[in-house]
Amino acid sequence: MSTLPPGQFETQDFPRFGWATFANRFPKSPETLQLGISGDGFAPFTLNAASLAALPRTTQISDFHCVTTWTKRNLAWSGYRFRDVYEAHIAPVVNADISIVVLRGQDGYRNFMRLDDLLAADVLLADQLDGQPLDIAHGAPLRLIAPAHYGYKNVKHVRKLEVWQDAAQYKPQGPKLAQHPRARVAHEERSIS
Repeated sequence: MSTLPPGQFETQDFPRFGWATFANRFPKSPETLQLGISGDGFAPFTLNAASLAALPRTTQISDFHCVTTWTKRNLAWSGYRFRDVYEAHIAPVVNADISIVVLRGQDGYRNFMRLDDLLAADVLLADQLDGQPLDIAHGAPLRLIAPAHYGYKNVKHVRKLEVWQDAAQYKPQGPKLAQHPRARVAHEERSIS
């Protein structure tokens, strides 16, 4: 068994967790998988379930690390590598050097990640957990899974990706506890303060 990252403890539960504003806010259409794509240098477009299903499906076992110090181990996520989605659908139309991607959830939550972090081999747009369709508590119909980053970067109910050239344009929402630009677990990048 591998050791836990610094400052984390293992839990047997995997609760729906989030800021009070979003913890009990659920999307109106969790069964509808539509992923809007927009950003600098191209016309907006939408991917649907069939667009994603044309890509290779990936299943991986990874741990989920909450910034509040709990870790749920050995979750089996299944979906599509972000890198595959980006290379198949976004990179061919982008005419600019992209630095960040803003992820927006159906519940109103948003966060961003650096493009180079999102292109890691273990970053998924997941639609299944432990062999079952993702339930609403854990982000249906689609959620980001970035195991090397704290949970607040793993946006639930993803409905839109915005690719931006300049990270300085992004204005964080919520408490400083969840505003680190990288939020890498191994480096304990929990917050900006």
